[in-house]
Amino acid sequence: MQTFASSVLAPSSTRWLSGRSSVPGLFLTATIAAAAFGLRNLSGITALSPLIVAIVLGIAFHNTVGTPAAFKPGVVFSMRRVLRFAIILLGLQLSLSQVVEVGGAGLAIIASTLAATFLFTVWLGRRLGVERKLSELIAAGTSICGASAVVATNTVTRASDEDVAYAVACVTVFGSASMLLYPVLEGLLQLTPHAFGLWAGASVHEIAQVVAAAFQNGVDSGNFAMIAKLSRVMLLAPMILALSCFSAGKPQTDRIEGSKRQSVPVPWFVLGFVVMMLFNSLDVIPHLEKAWLVQTTTFLLAIALAAMGLETDVGKLRAKGWKPLLVGAGSWLFISAFSLVLVELVYA
Repeated sequence: MQTFASSVLAPSSTRWLSGRSSVPGLFLTATIAAAAFGLRNLSGITALSPLIVAIVLGIAFHNTVGTPAAFKPGVVFSMRRVLRFAIILLGLQLSLSQVVEVGGAGLAIIASTLAATFLFTVWLGRRLGVERKLSELIAAGTSICGASAVVATNTVTRASDEDVAYAVACVTVFGSASMLLYPVLEGLLQLTPHAFGLWAGASVHEIAQVVAAAFQNGVDSGNFAMIAKLSRVMLLAPMILALSCFSAGKPQTDRIEGSKRQSVPVPWFVLGFVVMMLFNSLDVIPHLEKAWLVQTTTFLLAIALAAMGLETDVGKLRAKGWKPLLVGAGSWLFISAFSLVLVELVYA
């Protein structure tokens, strides 16, 4: 009888103990995320993404104080479970009406730019001898939505935390460069507010950077840039699914010995992302609650990025060298130029 009771209770007890062991690490990542929001607000720089601040704080903590072993389960929980839930909630920031507002031509420019940039970046990484996984993360961050796309793509790519940190650093540096240069270039290019907003939304990395760049050219440019950017974020789901299918049939010599094929699980949380987007398209969520959900989603993503930072060794980042930075630079120049040519051709 005692043996039977033990066998029945053991699984639930194990789950309870496992959940309890995640609390310290989850508390740490949440604290770092809260600190990131606080620093962003104190600085007064709204274009400074709390996601970027969170990973920087995590890296600083891990490489100075050190992350105790007792915090490891919670850090892993943040990188996996919290991240997937945040990606699902990200769907509530999108709607089908936004796609309609961008129009067929605008959506074609966004989709073409995304696909071309991703393929070019992976190709450039291969030519420069950069690891495929790191190239894919830089490609995702540049072509879609910065740090959020990097961590989302890594659920399929499964690169090291140092690769994630390096990719986030690339999209931060070059996205910030776009944020500063685009308003200056607009005066030289003489784009209409609509065209400039589409260019910024289709090519600037982070949402916060898009806002900072586009609104300097007026409210019309800023509003359309946001719609274009969110339409671009919508393509995150099909991109992850496509990458998952591609990875499933590709020999993974860096994961196992030889060239044996290894299947990659379908990222089902992407389905949740799509369902949330369709639900949001019904326009049944009140404005106040939606604003709260947007903040909650960003906070959860900051928790995941803080966890990434807590797993990142600066020494390993240095060992990556300068070639991945060249990939990031090349990807940035490509997406800026390619999208501008398409915008000029359509809206000339």
